[in-house]
Amino acid sequence: MTDPTLAPTALIDSDHPAVADFADRHGRGATEVERAVSIYYAVRDGFRYDPYRINLAPEGMRASAVIANGHGWCVPKATLLAAACRAAGIPARVGFADVRNHLSTERMRQVMGTDLFYWHGFTEIRLEGRWLKATPAFNVELCDRFGLLPLEFDGRTDSIYHPFDRQGHRHMEYVTQRGSFDDVPLARIVADFARLYPAWRPYLESLQKSDFLADVAHETGG
Repeated sequence: MTDPTLAPTALIDSDHPAVADFADRHGRGATEVERAVSIYYAVRDGFRYDPYRINLAPEGMRASAVIANGHGWCVPKATLLAAACRAAGIPARVGFADVRNHLSTERMRQVMGTDLFYWHGFTEIRLEGRWLKATPAFNVELCDRFGLLPLEFDGRTDSIYHPFDRQGHRHMEYVTQRGSFDDVPLARIVADFARLYPAWRPYLESLQKSDFLADVAHETGG
């Protein structure tokens, strides 16, 4: 029986030619640990984090969509990391948690009505017999702009959000762990977003037309 954490799925489309090519180009190294680390940094910094341009349709949530778009938010970027690892023969899945983000933009807070981010996505990668968490969402340029500590991944310890930023201010607080999944539970995410962010969908189109990096620069003086 095929290991489900190695098999392609509807959204973790590790068999897509673009994903396979990405894994082949970036999965460099003599060991699985080295290849996973190389892929992690390629996903983290090769694709801009943009929470304004969210497309919750299946075609917008696939790993291959991140490659096509050149950007993604936490869930699609975690999905791409999982897909690229699977394409490289490394078991991977997606994990989720609810987090309190103390450094969201004012526009995001107004649209969401909260600083609680439901279904924050990260990747879990099995290396040397252990499942490790890896969070590729924030590219290094965004971290520099926001004054955040970039998340590093060494293939031997978990890579999860720091509780504080570089100045010692509150950054990210993990509130609820939602578990691990062999594919993105899209129907549950969509249903919860509709229920928990009631003001979000009417403003989605205007949010998508806004510039996340410009908002970050304005609020941080960058």
